Parts: sequence; C-alpha cells; structure tokens
Amino acid sequence: MKFRWWAVKAGQQVASDIGDSAHFLSLDVGLESAWSAISDHVRDDFGRLDILVNNAGITGFMSHPGPFDPEHFNLDSWHAVHRVNLDGVALGCKYAIGLMKHSPAASIVNISSRSGMVGIPAAAAYASSKAAVRNHTKSVALYCAEKGYPIRCNSIHPGAILTPIWEAMLGDGEARQQAIAAIAADIPLQHMGTPQDVAFAALYLASDESNYVTGTELTIDGGILAGSAARPPTSNEE
Repeated sequence: MKFRWWAVKAGQQVASDIGDSAHFLSLDVGLESAWSAISDHVRDDFGRLDILVNNAGITGFMSHPGPFDPEHFNLDSWHAVHRVNLDGVALGCKYAIGLMKHSPAASIVNISSRSGMVGIPAAAAYASSKAAVRNHTKSVALYCAEKGYPIRCNSIHPGAILTPIWEAMLGDGEARQQAIAAIAADIPLQHMGTPQDVAFAALYLASDESNYVTGTELTIDGGILAGSAARPPTSNEE
C-alpha cells in the first residue's frame, strides 16, 4: 500500500511537536503482520494501550477505475476499499483488545461515515464498508462487556467534512466554491464540517466523560440525517 505523503508528513510533524513521548509509525492497516508489529511496539514501549482511533479510510475513487455503483463495480476496487475500511478496523480492534483488556479503562473509536447509515448508489463499496464498521463496533462493544474487559467501543459517522478526500473531489478556484455552496445548501446547518469537528467527537468518546457510552454511533453531519428538509412553501414561493 502506498502511504499518502501528506499523511506521513503530518504524522511526523505532530509527533515532533509533542516531543519525545510521541512515536509516529506508518501502518498498512489491511495487513495483519503490520498490526502485530505495532502491537508489540506499543507493549514494549508503553506497556498498555488506552485509546485507539481507527481513522484510515479510502473511497477507491482515486486509486481504482470506476464505476462504483452496485451494477458495474470492479471487484478489485471493492476488495481494496473493504481491505482498508473494514479489514483495517477489524484488525485494529482485534489487536487493541489484547493490549487494552488489562488497562484501568480504555476506548476504541471507529471512524465510519454518514454513508454507513444510508445507501450511496455511486459509492457502493464505500457505503458497504462503512456500514460494516458501524455493526462491527457494536459487536466489539458487546464482546468486551460480556468478557468484563474495561473497553468501550463506539463509532463516529461524519458527513460532508472538508478532509483531503473531499478537497481532491472539489477542485480549485470558482468551481470549488460553487461545489461547496451546492453541498452546503443541502445541509441543515448550511456549511460543511471541519476535521476539528470530528476530532472533538473522538475526544469525547475517548475520554472518561463518556464512560457510560458504548456500542453507539455519533453522527457529525450538520443535521443531514436528522430527517427530511421538506417544508411548506412561503408566500413568495406559492
């Protein structure tokens, strides 16, 4: 798997800003041997793991030829998307449980998507993988509770967040602004979200403030999934 240079550079910079206590390592999330190596590294250097955020994800749009709809999708693309989005989460949870079960309190936060809550015909593999993340989160939460492990597991479902994936699709210049305006018009809060909006949600679910929250999902979408935006016409529209 080719790691995006900007992600590696950003991770290295964050670790540098934090100082010697922070470690940055690149990880192919779909490769079990990579997770095993990371697990050994965490155990040897820190002794335990308290928080895991499974955040790696791809749409498949930039790395594989389309189309991506349910009738015409390419199986290689389907497998590639699920390898990162679903296998990566499942493996992350698997190895985190082993590291976390002896901790005083631990939290797994899985980044799913609005697409994991509804169907997306033009991105069937992405929607499928993110829906599976939502359900696997609940399985992990119940498993840990049944075992008596001090591990909570929840999912976050962002929608229309200005991440690099969205930036690549929006383009540049006036066309970009027009695309953002068109997207915002369909959002009840009338603007796209930022990565910080998702980070705050992850921080809450990772913290002790959410110690009675497990097996649930938190939607960060400006109100898109709250319901229909239909409204009676105003007098000027009649």
